[in-house]
Parts: sequence; structure tokens; C-alpha cells
Amino acid sequence: MKKWIPALLAGALLAVATAQADKTAGDVVDDNTVNASVKAALIENKTTKANNINVETYKGVVQLSGFVETAAEKQEAGRVAAGVDGVKSVSNNISIGSKTSMGTKLDDSVMTGKVKTALMDADDVKAGDINVETKGGVVQLSGFVSSAEMKKKAGDVASGVTGVKNVQNALVVKAN
Repeated sequence: MKKWIPALLAGALLAVATAQADKTAGDVVDDNTVNASVKAALIENKTTKANNINVETYKGVVQLSGFVETAAEKQEAGRVAAGVDGVKSVSNNISIGSKTSMGTKLDDSVMTGKVKTALMDADDVKAGDINVETKGGVVQLSGFVSSAEMKKKAGDVASGVTGVKNVQNALVVKAN
């Protein structure tokens, strides 16, 4: 059982390395600093529930995704992120949804796993670049991808997974 742990870690490192390949060392450090600073600011803010908000950064562009309960929380998260040093722009792709039951959360976790597996199995999709969140059967894809074709393909793959009610494709195509 413990033999799969090194393989899992190696796979995660490969995914991160691949995702970072088109950035300079300075870009990676800057983006990691911005990412950590935005997350810390969201944690410190009393309105935002940082554990429900994903933060991705690519060359100073911050993408917020995930699910929150109110429009005010979504708006505040965008305001907080925009106020962090080093942030060039914010793409606020947070969705608004009501609380779900424990059973629904379990179902959503299973659905997230199925979608991630389907993305890993798909040709021409870099699954390591894509975050997957699910709430009430609604799947949200976020992150930065290299082309419009990959964005579309990822959305199509997620839509094809049995049980997915809707796909919110918030993937951002990286600027050259």
C-alpha cells in the first residue's frame, strides 16, 4: 500500500513542473508569492471563507474560483485579491450556491474524482493544469490552460461524465 505514495508524489511534482514550464524562475516565484498573499488576505478577511475559494496565479493574473454562499462574499473576494501587491488583474470565477447536505458533499467528492480521472485519461488535456470543484452536481473547471482547444476539450470531457448536471468552464487561456 505504501508503494503508491512515491508514485503519487512523483506524479504531482511532474504535473507542477509541466504547469510551470512556460514561466521563468522569476515568474514562478512571483506567482507563488502573489498566490500565497492573496490566500492569506482572504483568510484574514471576515467576509470571505477562504477554504471555499481557490486561487491560481499566472504571470500576475489571479483567478478566483470555487463556490460561496452570497454575491457579497464573491464581490469581497475579488476586491481583496485586487488589493494585493503584484496582482495585475483578477478573474473572479467564483460561483454562488447554497449550503449542501453531508450526503451531497460526499456525492460531489465522488463526482470530482470521476471528472479528474476522465480529464487525466483524455488526450490533449493537461489535467494537472485544471482544478475541479463540484457542488450539487455542478462541476466547475478552473485554472490556466495553453489553448482554447484544450479549454473546450476539458469542458466536453467533464460534460460527458455520468451524473454531471452542468459544467461551468472557467478555464483561462494563457496569454502568450
